[in-house]
Amino acid sequence: MPRMLPSFGGFVIGFKKASAIKINNMLNFGRRADVNRVNPTPTRGRTDSLCPTRNSTNTGSNRMSPTHVLSLPSSPSLPPSPVSLSRPPLSKRAYIPDHVYRHPAAILLELCTSIKEVHQITPLIYKHGLYDEHLFQTKLLSLFCKFNCLDDAARVFDPIEDKIDTLYHTMLKGYALNSYVDDAFAFFCRMKRDGIEPIVYDFTYLLKLCGDNSDLRRGRELQGQLMVHGFGSNLFAMTAIMNMYAKCREVWDAYKMFDGMPKRDVASWNAIIAGYGQNGYAKIALELLLRMQEEGQRPDSITVIAALPACADVGSLIMGKSIHGYVIRSGLDSYVNVLTALVGMYGKCRAVETARLIFDAMDSRTVVTWNAMIDGYVGIEDPEEALALFQKMLDEGIEPSDVSIMEALHACADLGDVEKGISIHKMSDEFGLSSNVSVMNSLISMYSKGKRVDVASALFDNLENKTRVSWNAVILGFAQNSRVKETLDYFYRMQREGIKPDSYTLVSVILALAELSILQQAKWIHGIVIRTCPDKNLFVMTALIDMYAKCGAIQTARKLFDKMDERHVTTWNAMIDAYGTHGLGKAAIELFSEMQKGTIEPNKVTFLSVISACSHSGLVEEGCYYFEIMKEEYYLEPAMDHYGAMVDLLGRAGLLNEAWEFIQNMPIEPGISVFGALLGACKIHRNINLGEKAANRLFELEPNDGGYHVLLANIYSAASMWDKVAEVQSKMDKAGIQKTPGCSLVELRNEFHTFYSGSTVHPQSKEIYDYLYSLIKKIKSVGYVPDANSIHDVEADVQEKLLISHSEKLAIAFGLLNTKPGVPIHIRKNLRVCGDCHNATKYISLVTGREIIVRDMQRFHHFKDGTCSCADYW
Repeated sequence: MPRMLPSFGGFVIGFKKASAIKINNMLNFGRRADVNRVNPTPTRGRTDSLCPTRNSTNTGSNRMSPTHVLSLPSSPSLPPSPVSLSRPPLSKRAYIPDHVYRHPAAILLELCTSIKEVHQITPLIYKHGLYDEHLFQTKLLSLFCKFNCLDDAARVFDPIEDKIDTLYHTMLKGYALNSYVDDAFAFFCRMKRDGIEPIVYDFTYLLKLCGDNSDLRRGRELQGQLMVHGFGSNLFAMTAIMNMYAKCREVWDAYKMFDGMPKRDVASWNAIIAGYGQNGYAKIALELLLRMQEEGQRPDSITVIAALPACADVGSLIMGKSIHGYVIRSGLDSYVNVLTALVGMYGKCRAVETARLIFDAMDSRTVVTWNAMIDGYVGIEDPEEALALFQKMLDEGIEPSDVSIMEALHACADLGDVEKGISIHKMSDEFGLSSNVSVMNSLISMYSKGKRVDVASALFDNLENKTRVSWNAVILGFAQNSRVKETLDYFYRMQREGIKPDSYTLVSVILALAELSILQQAKWIHGIVIRTCPDKNLFVMTALIDMYAKCGAIQTARKLFDKMDERHVTTWNAMIDAYGTHGLGKAAIELFSEMQKGTIEPNKVTFLSVISACSHSGLVEEGCYYFEIMKEEYYLEPAMDHYGAMVDLLGRAGLLNEAWEFIQNMPIEPGISVFGALLGACKIHRNINLGEKAANRLFELEPNDGGYHVLLANIYSAASMWDKVAEVQSKMDKAGIQKTPGCSLVELRNEFHTFYSGSTVHPQSKEIYDYLYSLIKKIKSVGYVPDANSIHDVEADVQEKLLISHSEKLAIAFGLLNTKPGVPIHIRKNLRVCGDCHNATKYISLVTGREIIVRDMQRFHHFKDGTCSCADYW
């Protein structure tokens, strides 16, 4: 497009060429306006909503002044105004000569599609002396407002001495659609000071602004003014009030307005259906859709677009398909936004193949369509395809929106591909989204999931307009990276800055505290939940169940579970998994059977939890049965973790050959979890042959993981194959692979005490070791025999000293020394409890009369009166 138009004579240069019909129509429109100027009397029986000219006394006329038609085009769907507004005498400037109407500049302004084109024409309007003409002032004002150039609009508006009402209404619309709430209301007040009577559309624009900014107070004030100005029964105004309440999350007030309407049109139904759907009441939204049809209203494209997300929210694919059928029968399948809504619905209902069929068949797509399809792939955990589609969108020249960037970052986070995330971060800067809070929140989440939580926190700290979502993202990021201290620090900081925590905040903090396994901390956050979340949010309650289970309080977890009126599948999964990790396999099976009798379908995580529970309790037949029905009855395809759980189930039970055969018959290539389970079982049952096979595959898949090398060395050690042990250690040294040191954590009076194997840095080290030596003598007297099979080339007394210095023994001794008799001791260990420590702890619980709860990397051990809850099966 040329930068400057050469003359009015070539008025189509630089613009899309208008058809001859369109130009003739516009010229004819000028002639019709001439007729109206000659005879401004309204036609009998015809009404419209407003009339801006100063001599009009009947706002019911549909014969508007040409200035009004040019500046505020009337929509046939808008309702008539119910009142007559008195006007001062008509300004002489309302008369517009024919040559102004017919001037090519007027047509050029009608054809403008961007602010750049408006700026090209503006100098020519000055040059030809047309700037003082009312038509051009009105049209320029309207275009500047349309293209969000309020400063330019003000430069047109302010110098006009004899302003007619239409100019005020147009300017207010510009402020309402493109400015801040305060600026728009300031101009509204100026209108009233200048004696301009508001029309219904002034209120609707401001109500929309209040809704978009969740400004309920001003919205209510506008509702009162609507009543005062006589618009209380105006259908258009009442619908705008409903929309405002819905956007301010006051959906019940919106329904009161809806219920009190003497007459409802399709727009009213659309507003209330969308209001309920967007506020989390999808079921009610769909019920209203049915009621709408029962009352004789035919849904339109807007109804469909509002209803389809509600179908997705309740997971009703059948309802979604029914609406899809209606779309086809009603001929609405030619609308891009309707097809986009269908893509979104099918994607969220996990019917991504159907969504893709619709997507691929579309003749034209908007960026929203692409976003819906990408979101579908993200939702079914197929980040590779999501990113491939994102790249295809870019290749086709579609500029990504903030939502596009957010979905792509979500896919990167799921993949753990930080490098790709960094490239999308740079892309967001190029598209001017660096100040977009939603995009920044997605970046915080992506970096956090990619283990770059320090980068995430730096982004958060530099973010100017932090929202509650921003706080939740950074708190969750620290929680996911086991940075408990920082999680709590940001939680406290959030409250100090006056941001009220919501359910997402609480779930993140609960997640962090669950990893500590500190019961006192669990009770603390539970108290905060009771005070700040009295409605017993489903996901907060589920997180509490998981937290109490991980703190060893399995009975408390079950009490919370039983008190819940409503449960999600994740709630059942949390409780079943809790029983499994505590070695209560039969209780897990009983709970699963109860779940099967209800309406909630188990998912893949449910079956993983059940099979793992069977594995921890030696319930081999039951575990194999659940693996089969998962495929045969529930049509759920096992993932790698399910195969790993099955190998663990068979291996722990000593069925190592069966486990190996199972691996050979897997329909997918065995991964780390499968061979890791087999290697662990070989260590328990001292099977060198299969242990070596499993270890060799693991060294190929994860060569730098020291844990697998240590497991193989322990297998050799148990068989006194010291040369092989030395060989493994030599390989580790050459490759620079470090063994993860054993670490145990115990909490005392809100302080965490950490012990490493052989550590002597604790202030009470001497006291701890002295007490531990005396304790070992006591338990030896009742039958404890140290197991030093893993230690060689040292004297017997040195072997015993090395065993005594294991981290869990030090933590237990510290706990016993610093707590009152009868108080349970809670220990958290980063590795699997070794055989000697497990045996010693049983005897310690016997001679001290204490309950000792140890959570290692795999499960819980409840030691009491000389026995363990695992029944020595772990």
